[in-house]
Amino acid sequence: MIETASNVTLMPGQLLARGVCRALRGHDFVTVEELVPTPGLRVDVMALGPKAEVWVVECKSSRVDFASDHKWQGYLEWCDRFFWAVDADFPTDLLPESCGLIIADAYDAEIVRMGEQNKLSPARRKVMLQKFARHAAIRAQAARDPGFLSAF
Repeated sequence: MIETASNVTLMPGQLLARGVCRALRGHDFVTVEELVPTPGLRVDVMALGPKAEVWVVECKSSRVDFASDHKWQGYLEWCDRFFWAVDADFPTDLLPESCGLIIADAYDAEIVRMGEQNKLSPARRKVMLQKFARHAAIRAQAARDPGFLSAF
C-alpha cells in the first residue's frame, strides 16, 4: 500500500489503476478513475484517446476480486475496447481472450493484448465524451477546492 500526498492509503486495485493511468498517458490517452457510465456501473479507469477512442480498464488485484465481478460485461457497451489490468502474479488464464490485457503495478503498465474493437455509435460516443469531461472537471475542481464536493 502507498500513501498519497494527502495521506490517503490506496488499495491494491487503486494502485493498479494508478500504474495503468501513467502508462496510458504514454500512449497519448487521458484517463479518469471511477467513472459511472450508467447507474449501477462504475468503471475503474476510463481512457480517452487522441481520436476520441474510449477504453475501459477494470483493475483486478486477485482471483477473488475477479470472481466477484459480475457486472463487467455491462461495461462493454460503453467503450470501444475493454481491458483487464492485473499484476504480474495474476492467473491470466482466467481472463476472457476477447478482452484486452494490461500487466500493471503502482508505477507503470504494459498492454499485453489489445481487446476486440467494438466501435461506439456516434450518439453513445457523444454521451461518453460528455460524461468524461464532466467527471474530469468535477475531479479537477475538487482537487483545487477540497470542500467543493461537500457543498452538494
